[in-house]
Amino acid sequence: MPIIETPPHRLSLANIESAATSIHPLFRNSPQFECEPLTQALGAGSLLLKLETANPLRSFKGRGADFFMQRNAAALAGRTLVCATAGNWGQAMAWVCRARGWPLVVYSALNANPLKVERMRAMGAEVRQVGDDFDAAKDAARRFCAESGAVFVEDGCDAAIAEGAGSIGVELLAGGDSFDSVLLPLGNGALLTGVGRWIKAHAPAVQVIGVAAAGADAMAASWRAGRVVDRDAVQTIADGIAVRRPVPEAVADMAGTVDDVLLVDEPAIERAMRLVYTCAGLVVEPAGVVGIAALLAHASALRGRRLATVLCGSNLTDAQMARWLNLRGDNP
Repeated sequence: MPIIETPPHRLSLANIESAATSIHPLFRNSPQFECEPLTQALGAGSLLLKLETANPLRSFKGRGADFFMQRNAAALAGRTLVCATAGNWGQAMAWVCRARGWPLVVYSALNANPLKVERMRAMGAEVRQVGDDFDAAKDAARRFCAESGAVFVEDGCDAAIAEGAGSIGVELLAGGDSFDSVLLPLGNGALLTGVGRWIKAHAPAVQVIGVAAAGADAMAASWRAGRVVDRDAVQTIADGIAVRRPVPEAVADMAGTVDDVLLVDEPAIERAMRLVYTCAGLVVEPAGVVGIAALLAHASALRGRRLATVLCGSNLTDAQMARWLNLRGDNP
């Protein structure tokens, strides 16, 4: 299939292709398959699931973190790295830093998912919980770096992070499956822009659709406005995509790559989690299942189409599973 090159883009197709073969094997070639019971329940023509939870981090973030470290290891040697996270990006950075014996300081909100916080600490990161949300924690991380000289690694900002995530797009198209649209969670933007960059170059007819929580719509509003639009607050259970201050580089990367952005409300997210659990036997966190939520919330626009989505996070506490999946929190 011929490659269609658009005007110069910050994300390199060559780097995405390199990431698809060079990132750690634990994060490559994740399962992708059509789940017929889920397809039938949603009324889709077909629904390809890409399962990015079957790895040690239970999320797709290891791809971007590992490729970022490959590209920047020489320049960062001996430096303390810092990141801000709702939990999954911090886990990914903790994993790659532990593998290299490098120090990492992670900033998270006071109300961050305790399971994610525990896993970051278990992998050797120093976790500092500050502020009421992810963006407040990010502000604290920036202040610390300015004062200490540590290096801030911002998810969605460095091109290599999105290029690593873009390796998912390589695998989606290499699988031989045909789809009309791909539905991708939209938080800091690395997943959507990386995968979208590859797909638009190799299968330009495929619609690239981002999905954001209605209570955290800053990235959606920014894409529509063509400039960064901040929000004063976020209100969603989907902590992994609860962004109120978009990354300018990620907003710019969406231009010419993203065909649409859909918003989903909290009932649709919770229903999607239960549906994926009952139809596919998969436990997926709120941010990781919004592609399915979009099929519920926007059924008339998507029904009957050949679709693909990425289930990209599975870090839930027992209490969250009990509440959102109707499971007992004290199960072993």
